[in-house]
Amino acid sequence: MDRAFPGDTAILAAQLFRRYTMVEIVKPALEHLPSYKAALERGWSPDNVRLEQATREQLAAIEKDPVAFLADLDDPLAKGGPITLPDGRKVPRLPGFRRWIWDGEASGSIGFRWQPGTAALPPHVLGHIGYAVVPWKRRRGYATEALRMMLDEARAVGLAYVEITAKPGNPASHKVILANGGKLVERFFEDAAYGGAESLRFRIQL
Repeated sequence: MDRAFPGDTAILAAQLFRRYTMVEIVKPALEHLPSYKAALERGWSPDNVRLEQATREQLAAIEKDPVAFLADLDDPLAKGGPITLPDGRKVPRLPGFRRWIWDGEASGSIGFRWQPGTAALPPHVLGHIGYAVVPWKRRRGYATEALRMMLDEARAVGLAYVEITAKPGNPASHKVILANGGKLVERFFEDAAYGGAESLRFRIQL
């Protein structure tokens, strides 16, 4: 009987996941917006740093102008205005875009940002990629699959690698990153804008 190797097992698991769980990452559009808004109204936040404040701001933006809200989530040329950090500082916007994790309804969000011509990031930017899955669909592999698909987007930009940060006490996120080939490169203290907390930096070669 043939023996399965660890790599074969991982590939088989990914194939089975894609076959039986129709999860994808989609460009935010009006057709997806009611489901996304419903997730926000249930108390979920797509921002792991600003949490409830970000949820309130997004609901207000959707109510004010849903088309403008969607356009702001897809800005690969950094045409939008400056970004306000948690400490109130304003910094230039980086090229980037957000995709929604989708299985027939909104299941989370994943974003990607970068600096043109380099894989380096400014000190105030906590990684190239950030993601958040709605609480009622966690532990199903959604974040792992969403990150795998977003890495294809990063390769298309031409980056040599991406970096993702996670708190030391968040083993679920560590598992997602490691499953996609991530390697821990350092412990560091986040920019003062985020409170200066200790964090872990992972790198995924593309």
